[in-house]
Amino acid sequence: MAQGPHTELTVWIGGAAGDGIASAGESFAKACSRSGYHVFAYNSYQSVIRGGHVCMHIRIGTHKVHTQGDELDYLIALNADSFQRYGKRVVPGGAVFYNTDKFTAAPDQVGKDVQLIGLPVMALAGNQLMQNTALIGALIQAIGLEPGAIRGLIRDRFAKKGDAVIKPNLEAFDKGMAHAKEHAKPGAIRVGAGDGKRRPLAGGNPMIGFGALAAGCRFYSAYPMTPASSLLHWLVGYAAKTGLIVKQCEDEISALNMAIGAAHVGVRAMTGTSGGGFALMTEAVGEAGMTETPVVIVEAMRGGPSTGLPTKTEQGDLFQLLGASQGEFPRVILAPRTLQECYDMTIHGFNLAEQYQCPVLIATDLYLAERLETFDGVNITTIPIDRGALLKQPENGYRRFADTPTGVSPRALPGTPGAVSTTATDEHDEDGIVISDVFSNPPMRKKMMEKRMRKMDYLLKELPAPAIDGPADADLTLVGWGSTYQVMLEAMEGLKQEGLTVNVLCLRYLWPFQTEPVSRLLKGCKMTMSVEANYTGQLVRLIRMETGISVQHHLRKYDGEPFEPKQVVDQARTLLKTKPKEPVVASVVSDEGLAPDFSPIEAPANGAEVSRQH
Repeated sequence: MAQGPHTELTVWIGGAAGDGIASAGESFAKACSRSGYHVFAYNSYQSVIRGGHVCMHIRIGTHKVHTQGDELDYLIALNADSFQRYGKRVVPGGAVFYNTDKFTAAPDQVGKDVQLIGLPVMALAGNQLMQNTALIGALIQAIGLEPGAIRGLIRDRFAKKGDAVIKPNLEAFDKGMAHAKEHAKPGAIRVGAGDGKRRPLAGGNPMIGFGALAAGCRFYSAYPMTPASSLLHWLVGYAAKTGLIVKQCEDEISALNMAIGAAHVGVRAMTGTSGGGFALMTEAVGEAGMTETPVVIVEAMRGGPSTGLPTKTEQGDLFQLLGASQGEFPRVILAPRTLQECYDMTIHGFNLAEQYQCPVLIATDLYLAERLETFDGVNITTIPIDRGALLKQPENGYRRFADTPTGVSPRALPGTPGAVSTTATDEHDEDGIVISDVFSNPPMRKKMMEKRMRKMDYLLKELPAPAIDGPADADLTLVGWGSTYQVMLEAMEGLKQEGLTVNVLCLRYLWPFQTEPVSRLLKGCKMTMSVEANYTGQLVRLIRMETGISVQHHLRKYDGEPFEPKQVVDQARTLLKTKPKEPVVASVVSDEGLAPDFSPIEAPANGAEVSRQH
C-alpha cells in the first residue's frame, strides 16, 4: 500500500511477451537502486515466448518496500490490451505513457486527474524498437528522477554492441524526456530524494546460487524448469570463475542422481527444479536417504498439479516435500523468507546436509525466486563451513554406517586409505552389506532404522527457534511460511497505522518440525489467521498434525499471482472488527482487468471441440 506521494511510487509496464518489458523494467529498477532508492519488482508473465500478456510491477521508495504493492501510480502501456486492463486503475495524479503509433487512448478510459502522455515514437526515434527507451525517458521526466543512472545503464546494456546501438538509444531516451517536458505536466506523485546509497538488486534464485558458491558447492545439475531455470542460468555464468561444474541433464531423474554421485565422492552438490521435476526426483530422494548421502535440492514451487501454471506462483508442494519417496528417513526442509535468508539458509543447508548426511530440501516459489529486490548485501568474509564427521584416516577398520549415539556415522570419501566400503540402496548393516537378498534380518533392520532416525533429535537442536515479529500482545497473529513473510510484515505495519495491533509468525524451518517452540508461540496468541498461497492450507495442517493446535482463520490465494498487501489488510481488519467465533476461510484473487470467464479462444458456434496448445 502506498504510504504517500513523498515516500514511494509504483510503476507498471504492460505489454506482450517479446516487447522487452523485463529489460525495460529491470533497467528502471536498477537505475532507481543506484540512485539511493529501495526497490521491489515482480514480473507477471505467461508461458508463451511471444504474445500473451505481461505486466511488470515496480515499486520504489525512500524506505524499505517489502512487496510490489497494490496501487498503480504510473502505467507504461506498450499495447492497447494493457491500457484497457489497467487504465482505470491509475490513481489520481498519476499518468499513462503510450506509443501513439500503436493505439489511441481516450480520456474517458482513465480516471479523474490522470494524464495521458502519448509519444509518437517513429517521429521521435525513427524506430519502433526504441519505444521502451523513449517511454522510460518520458516517465523519468514526469516523476522527476535524475536521468544519469539510467543513461549509464543504457550504455552498460549495449556496451558489446557499440556506439551504433548505444547512441540511438540514448537519443530516444532524451527525446522521450524532452517530449514529456514539452507536452505534459510533471506527475503529481513524486518520490522524495534517495539517500545516495547504491544497493544491490537481486532475486531469490541468484541469492541461493550465491549462497551455494559461498558454501563451497562445486557441482550443480538440473533440467530447466520454471521457476528454477534462472538458478541454472545464474550458476552457469559463474561456473568458470568458481570451479563449479554445471551439468544440464536429460531429465530430473538424471539431475538428482548425478548430484548424489558427486556428493558420494565428497563434492558439495546441489540440484534444482519445480514440483513436476521434483516428482521425477522422488525415488532418488530416498536413495540419498538410504545411502546417507548429503545433497541439497532446491524446489521452486509453481501452480500445479501436472504442468499447471508454468510461470505463476503457489505454495502447493509442502506435503510433496514431506512425503517424497517411500519409507521413512531423515530429511530437512527449509523455506527462506527473504533474499538474505536465501543466501544464509543455503549455506546452512549445505552444512546440515553434511553434518547429518541426509538430503536437504530448500522450498521456494516463483514469487521469491524471480522477484527483484534491493537489500543491504551479505557477509562474504565469514562463511561457516561444517563438513561433519569426515574421516581422513580411519583407525581400527571402517564401518560406513556405524551405529553411533547421534546416528551420524563417520564418513570417509571413496579412495581414502583403509576405508573400503559398500554403499547400497537396499537396507544394509553397519558395513553396508545388504540384509535382504537371501534372508532378512529384522533386528538389524530395526537397528539401522533407529540409527538413521536418531539423527533427527540432534538435528532439531541445530535449528534456530521460530520467533514472532511485532508486538507480543497483538490482537491478531498472521501465520505463514516462506515467501508470504514480507506481505504479512507490510500488512502488520499498515494495520498499525489504523490503530490495530497485529504480529507475524512466519516459519522458515519446516522439518524437522519445531513442535515445542511453535506450540508455545501459538498458545500465546489471542487470535490467528493463516496466509498461504495454496488451496488447502498446508502449513496449518502440518501445525495441527504436529502440535494439535488449529489456526483459527484462514486467507488463501491460488490464482497464480502473489498476495497483495491490501488483500491481507482487508481480511485481517474484518476479523479484528467482527471477532467471529466460528472459523473463517477466505480466498482472494488478483484483478487482471478481465471478465472471470474470459478465454482467448472463442468456442465455435457448432459446439466443436477447441484445441489448445499447452
